[in-house]
Amino acid sequence: MPKAVELEAGGRVVAITNPDKVYFPERGYTKLDVARYFLAVGEAALRGVYHRPMVLKRFVNGATEEPFFQKRAPASRPEWISTARITFPSGRHADLAVCDEVADLLWAANLGCLDLNPWPVRADDVDHPDELRVDLDPTPEASWADVRDVALVVGEVLDDLGYRGYPKTSGSRGIHINVRVEPKWDFSQLRRCALALAREVERRAPELATTAWWKEERHGVFIDYNQNARDRTVASAYSIRPTPDARVSCPLEWSEVSNVDPAAFTLATVPQRLREHGDPHATIDDMAFSLEPLLEVVARHEREGLGDAAWPPQFPKMPGEPKRVQPSRARADDEDGAPAKKSGRRQPVHPLITVANAQHKDEALAGLERWKARHPEAAAHLETADVLVDSMRGMSSTWTRIRLNLRHVPVAQRPSEEPPDPDYDPWEGLDPSLRGRQTKRINAADGRI
Repeated sequence: MPKAVELEAGGRVVAITNPDKVYFPERGYTKLDVARYFLAVGEAALRGVYHRPMVLKRFVNGATEEPFFQKRAPASRPEWISTARITFPSGRHADLAVCDEVADLLWAANLGCLDLNPWPVRADDVDHPDELRVDLDPTPEASWADVRDVALVVGEVLDDLGYRGYPKTSGSRGIHINVRVEPKWDFSQLRRCALALAREVERRAPELATTAWWKEERHGVFIDYNQNARDRTVASAYSIRPTPDARVSCPLEWSEVSNVDPAAFTLATVPQRLREHGDPHATIDDMAFSLEPLLEVVARHEREGLGDAAWPPQFPKMPGEPKRVQPSRARADDEDGAPAKKSGRRQPVHPLITVANAQHKDEALAGLERWKARHPEAAAHLETADVLVDSMRGMSSTWTRIRLNLRHVPVAQRPSEEPPDPDYDPWEGLDPSLRGRQTKRINAADGRI
């Protein structure tokens, strides 16, 4: 096979370098297969990214290796690739790549992008989002049936409020539902509306759905309202996810949600589905909705005493936000209900210990197994939800942290916390001033990153 293969899209020619590089070893799919997939689904995939600033999530060594995140568009890009300037919560800014043509998708695929991560704004107005995103993220004990059921409740709530949502599989364990909105409101208002929507779903299905930000308090399916905060992205429609079978985040008809099997949608099957059945999201841009109905729900919630909820850790403390500390670190109240006396130590609500910090997930899981081998009596009491596997974001890549909630382990059998095994330091060698700020971010974090 030649060193590069040229693909044509819309009159532009894009060179795919190292085309025979294997990206999905279990199925043998190569970099060229990925590029040809995006060529096949290009027009439909553009609906999710068109004219949107995009973070480049690059799997340069294939789907089995950790990606790195590139916010700034490469300087050495084709002249037709445009950019949009984004300002981040830190005050810094970056010019992000914008995909407007199928050729742009091929260019991104050549950089190792499997899933596409656009902002919910258009390049000509980056401060006013035009898409509300509902991200259903199952906890470890939740079933796929639970995810589908919660998605249907989301659909009912949206219907009752006069919205039309467009569901899709996440390509992983969840479901996303997107709603086009008028770009008249800022990110804070959009996020607040997403929280109100999530709370209405939680109210209708309290056994299945949760809005609890802290993982140790969650059950069932978490509705991640914070995916609507500024600087957050999710995989767009027709993205390929880094699963062994090259699963795709596939748009659905609402009639498909109740019995959908996410394993049916892969790099190999989705192009044919699109050819035979069309794109279920083909009309997503036909109408943009007002946030006013959801803002009315926000106002009603506030009258009922439901204020704001926790923000992601990289954001400054927001007005009306509750105390930003995970429950296991919060000081317990005295038995009579009065605040506990200050002793200089936090009294944990849940007994959490960290057992592994690793550059790669499989290394962290191996560390967990070693911990279980050292403490078999305690391990026997752990339930699925007691094992908290967190994908953490470093400066430009992710790493994995595993914590255990020992709430079901009898006190006498709870091991003391040991140094994590392994104990990966994502900021080793980083300038001390930057290291301190990044470490503070991660120590404050317990939601999804």
